Amino acid sequence: MAVNANTNETYDVSTIREDLQDALISISPTDTPFMTAIGRRNIDNTFFEWGVVSLADTDTSNRVAEGEASPGNDAPTNAVRQGNYAQISDKVVEVSDTSNAVNGAGDAQTLAKQIAYKLKEMKRDMESMLLDNVPGSAGSSGTARQTAGLPAWLKTNVDRGVGGADGTTSGAGDAGYPDAAATDGTQRALTEALLKSVIASCWEEGAEPSIVLVGPTAKQKISTFDGNATRFKEAEDSKINAAIDVYISDFGELQIVPTRFQRNRDVFVLDPSYARVGYLKNTTQTELARTGHSERRLISAEYGLQVDNEAAHGVIADIDASL
Repeated sequence: MAVNANTNETYDVSTIREDLQDALISISPTDTPFMTAIGRRNIDNTFFEWGVVSLADTDTSNRVAEGEASPGNDAPTNAVRQGNYAQISDKVVEVSDTSNAVNGAGDAQTLAKQIAYKLKEMKRDMESMLLDNVPGSAGSSGTARQTAGLPAWLKTNVDRGVGGADGTTSGAGDAGYPDAAATDGTQRALTEALLKSVIASCWEEGAEPSIVLVGPTAKQKISTFDGNATRFKEAEDSKINAAIDVYISDFGELQIVPTRFQRNRDVFVLDPSYARVGYLKNTTQTELARTGHSERRLISAEYGLQVDNEAAHGVIADIDASL
């Protein structure tokens, strides 16, 4: 096909602007279901504490004779002091004056956009650390404090693989903070029987669990449970419902919530009303000293995990969801 002489075609032009979509596209996940579900509180020290009360076991022989002259004292019901450390997380942004001034695609290079991105990144960091199997630590000069993650707290409603063990606390009994993380055991298949058992255990302790927090392969495994075959759903043309998003147990409904920010070997059964993030310092943005032709910002938060009562939660640990 002929082209007239001296026709200016795109093949000859070197100044055409790149086709960069101004609305920048990112698929990086930013949802944080654990922090979203639980509560929050303000704290006023790097080590923060709360009291946990457990009622005495039911006494099936609590019968006394009419007119008993001198009833004995029952053991007092006292609180156990538990605590955790607050840790600091931060992100630092530095952007040159020129980057702020130029007309960039989507303005991703500007200070405002970089701050927005770093806030999202730090939120993901926080979620991951709160769900990590790590003990608390006071830190020291030059060494960061560390808040104990959820797996290190759980002892009562747990089902672990062979060789797995609960974490330990710094005080007598359950007092103090987790000073050693849970020990991982041999991985095994995730089954509906394991899930039912931990849900029942939480309920027996007095909790009302409403969330099962899982990694991606565990979520797919739960969707293959036998209970999926017994449910009723009106059929729709060209659609296959292969997911279980709500598990109706004998003790209430639980949302099956997938997360990208926890270990896939852990399946948590949660009563969100018994956990919260304590903030010594809310997420803030601070202007740092200017360095020549650029601006710097510090984004930081100081926070820790408070597990009001670990018996309100449970974990099926050491699962291999591919089995």
